Amino acid sequence: MSADHATNPATEAFVAHRNLLFTVAYEMLGSAADAEDVLQETWLRWVNVDLDQVGDQRGYLVRITTRQSLNRLRSLSRRKESYVGSWLPEPLLTAPDVAEDVELAESVSMAMMLVLETLSPTERAVFVLREVFDVGYEEIAAAVDKSPAAVRQIAHRARKHVEARRPREAVSPRETRQALESLRHAFETGDLQGLLDVLAPDVVLVGDGGGVKRAALRPITGAETVARFMVGRAGKLKATVTTVPRLVNGNPALVLYVDGEMDGVLAVRVDDARVTGVYYVRNPEKLTHLASETPLTLR
Repeated sequence: MSADHATNPATEAFVAHRNLLFTVAYEMLGSAADAEDVLQETWLRWVNVDLDQVGDQRGYLVRITTRQSLNRLRSLSRRKESYVGSWLPEPLLTAPDVAEDVELAESVSMAMMLVLETLSPTERAVFVLREVFDVGYEEIAAAVDKSPAAVRQIAHRARKHVEARRPREAVSPRETRQALESLRHAFETGDLQGLLDVLAPDVVLVGDGGGVKRAALRPITGAETVARFMVGRAGKLKATVTTVPRLVNGNPALVLYVDGEMDGVLAVRVDDARVTGVYYVRNPEKLTHLASETPLTLR
């Protein structure tokens, strides 16, 4: 978009809703790079629209973004089938206002993004549009090429599916930070009992190295197994490890550096004051947005 077009009505509308469109695409895809590609495709279609025929510009832009996201989601699913090891969403460095919006922060959290992965592409689109952005059934129907009645049924089914898998209750940022601090201290000191004290009995650890960095190829389950894995991992590191607390995906997380180089992002899911999920993203391709040091506003 050149400066010559800065006051173009199409450009103004797109820029005004860009954060919303990015968040819709990201929540559907779990990848910031793919979400950016979707926004580019949305823009190319938007500039050819006769704005005089558009009554609701926001709704029209969301519709284009949803359709492009659905197309990309289907191809992304095929890419994930050949992915080396476990797949985790691309972590995003987010601004404080995201954390203040409890519903938005939960919807982009690592734990919720993994829950959304268990939905079909259409279910995911309907859930995101309806539950996160409160889009009307008729608008959603136009975006996913279904009838409003069908969309209501899909929304009900997706909602039940997500409710059965989402965290039992909203956890405050303070509780998450406390859990992360306990995890960090136990990890750095090799305190096995300290880890066991903060981990839930059924905790699951998921690592994502993408075949580029070393990571557990499959999820590790159970407090003692996870604790021993983490302590063993810390003991093998012959380097200086530092951790920096940041807001990632709207929630407190730790960015880890090994000898000054960014190594990965550690996020957690907390239920009843215990850590039930540990997510460590090491794939360098998924760390570019964090390396930029520019927090994102998602609405």
